[in-house]
Amino acid sequence: MKEEKINTKAKKNKPVTGISSPVTSEEIIIKIKEFADPLCESEGMELVHVECQRETGGRIIRLYIDKPGGVTLYDCTCISRQLIDILDVNLDTNWTYNLEVSSPGADRPLGKPEDFDRFKGKIAKIRTSVPLEGQKNFKGLLLGFYDGSVKLEVSAKTVAIPYKKITKARLFSYNGENGC
Repeated sequence: MKEEKINTKAKKNKPVTGISSPVTSEEIIIKIKEFADPLCESEGMELVHVECQRETGGRIIRLYIDKPGGVTLYDCTCISRQLIDILDVNLDTNWTYNLEVSSPGADRPLGKPEDFDRFKGKIAKIRTSVPLEGQKNFKGLLLGFYDGSVKLEVSAKTVAIPYKKITKARLFSYNGENGC
């Protein structure tokens, strides 16, 4: 599946109070999801994942969206144009950002418990916040989500990874470029 992406520059938002209070990326992500999730649903799409981070070109808010049959450039543009207006009015930050909306691609982020069931049988890479069995990074066959844990088959052994300990999870796709 070809990855579609649209970038939109946002205007600098000024805090309502005129005083800037420090806000964590996690708080911004929660706020963005409050607006983006219903918007995506109303357009027949799924909000897969939201990222907010600093990069060399400035701050980036990145959304991954999907729908049956995949998303098009038109879908990304539609969500981006609507969401940028919503965020411009409702996101209380004192910094500018670029908004990127794209398809999740072959290395789709996995975030919701149902994602781990939907993609059973696929290879996934999972990172945890604390070491489990002496490691924080796992790559193996997804067996699903059971009793608050993600089951992964790693080297013919089943590993149960507590969902709350997962900091990052993605499907793994070998594209031949990274040597993995």
